Amino acid sequence: MSWNMKALRVDLSNRKSDVELLDKNITEKLMGGRGIASHIVWDELEAGVDPLGPKNKLIVASGPLTGLPIPSSGKLVMAGKSPSTNAYGDGNIGTKAAPQLKKAGYDVLIFEGVATEPLHLHISEDGAEFHDAGNLWGKDTFQKEEILVGQYGEQAGRLVIGEGGENLVNYAVVVSQNGRAGGRVGMGAVMGSKKLAAITIKGDGDPEIHDKSKLMELTKEAYQDISDKDEYDFWKRQGTMQVFSYCNENSILPTRNFQEGQFEKADVIDGFAMEREKVDRKGCPNCNMQCGNVIEDSTGKEAELDYENVGMLGPNLALTDLNEIGTLNRLCDKYGLDTISTGSSIAFAMELAEKGLLDEDLGFGDFEAAKGLVEDIAKRQGLGDKLAQGTKSMAEQVGHGAEKFAMHVKGLEVSAYDCHTLPGMALGYGTSPIGGHHKDCWVISWEVGNDRFGYSDRKIEEVIDLQRKRGAVFEAFTVCRLPWVELGFSLDWYEKFFQAATGDSLKWQDFNNIADRIYTLIRSIMVRERGDNWSIDQDVPPKRWFEEPLSKGNFKGKTLDKENYLDMLKRYYKKRGWDQEGKPTEETLDELDLSFIDLSTK
Repeated sequence: MSWNMKALRVDLSNRKSDVELLDKNITEKLMGGRGIASHIVWDELEAGVDPLGPKNKLIVASGPLTGLPIPSSGKLVMAGKSPSTNAYGDGNIGTKAAPQLKKAGYDVLIFEGVATEPLHLHISEDGAEFHDAGNLWGKDTFQKEEILVGQYGEQAGRLVIGEGGENLVNYAVVVSQNGRAGGRVGMGAVMGSKKLAAITIKGDGDPEIHDKSKLMELTKEAYQDISDKDEYDFWKRQGTMQVFSYCNENSILPTRNFQEGQFEKADVIDGFAMEREKVDRKGCPNCNMQCGNVIEDSTGKEAELDYENVGMLGPNLALTDLNEIGTLNRLCDKYGLDTISTGSSIAFAMELAEKGLLDEDLGFGDFEAAKGLVEDIAKRQGLGDKLAQGTKSMAEQVGHGAEKFAMHVKGLEVSAYDCHTLPGMALGYGTSPIGGHHKDCWVISWEVGNDRFGYSDRKIEEVIDLQRKRGAVFEAFTVCRLPWVELGFSLDWYEKFFQAATGDSLKWQDFNNIADRIYTLIRSIMVRERGDNWSIDQDVPPKRWFEEPLSKGNFKGKTLDKENYLDMLKRYYKKRGWDQEGKPTEETLDELDLSFIDLSTK
């Protein structure tokens, strides 16, 4: 049925591992990936647990379609309690560890406790092997992977952290395959807090598939369908960088810490500029539409670019050299830092320095300063030690109105889309289950094409529909959403894949019901964690978008309207079945079969 129905629980404190059977009732309700991970966090973590303490857990979760030969299935969810938001956090990662986890006979890994010394865990059908990691700790991600490839071969799955994770940077990520990264909510720091330097996975089996011949037939047709799409050739040329010019033209490109939505030198670092520099492409397992564009950085080394890292490390810092931007991105990969939060934190510091709120020789457009700060953040030294905590925490320490320039939601820095003129995307950021991230809802193209400035019910419905599909179903299937999102690969394929793999004939309405269950569960974790400190203000995006108008471009003078946004947010709550404070009602919990959730005293 494509599930192994097994979890491997690893006790790092006592160097033990045990196999547990997954509860079929839970997999039917929440499917996999983000659904299973969020249930573990709800069920096993008490409110108030320190994200970087021994009671937090690091969860590596797959779904029913993970690792199968279908398009873009090489994904895993890395989850736990986030040090950035102090609530549930996750991120997916494209990695050979995804199919290898299935081959080893597991669907989920649960790491708990803290090792006394740095460890490397090797996972196989026989459970977990515990290896001292003195030869790995302190090395960068590229060095760690080189050592592990030498030990286990190129095909073994690898999940490693860099110095950012070892030094507990709040937005440290987990890295695989020299540049694939996931868990921007700080899962690299959670891994580092457990003194877990690396995880390798190698299996020899295969998950049982309900109708293997049918799945293989579908797979062949599906890969061909993707290759035949009109947009396929342009996607191969630019990947996500194709959106760069679109964002600049529509005043969406983050510029100088989101002060503007247009960058005056966008054309020298856009997708076409990247094409001229491009030397290779990289991607995840089982993918025929790789999104990693490889160029040479300013030192001649290979750097992997996509829209988010160019947006946040380029115009948001006012940098205009694509090779220098590549250098910053490669350093982030080397140290295991999230490029979005790193770019946002450095831009925040640059603006504070220019406004006289930070006594540092720092300003927009300063590549050498930015390069130094990436290293300082990873090593937690100097100003980097403050920036490593994220913009929310640093703004609170600086005071004097600095919070106005901290571009985050719930402690997680917003990704590379300016929302001065996008109420729907702002709502997507505000209600993202993990903080300021676009993964769950990219409503921009609909909004620009249909209702740029409106706060309508229709826009709310578009946001919810995207959150269901992008943020819940694909994260529960645990496969990449990009074939559907970028090329128009039909959602009908996934009904067929699911039936061939599992034998269950679920339709998209069934998947959407599971999605509502997952969203409400994660929201319940947030409510439980915040307790009496919960406020709907936490679902409101950065002040800048409401208070500081754009000063140039076609939308000069535009901002979001706070009163209209709050009204839209409350209508969103109602459509979700949450009360006017954003808390799931008892009726909604009953309707979604989430009776194990009790928020009556939370």
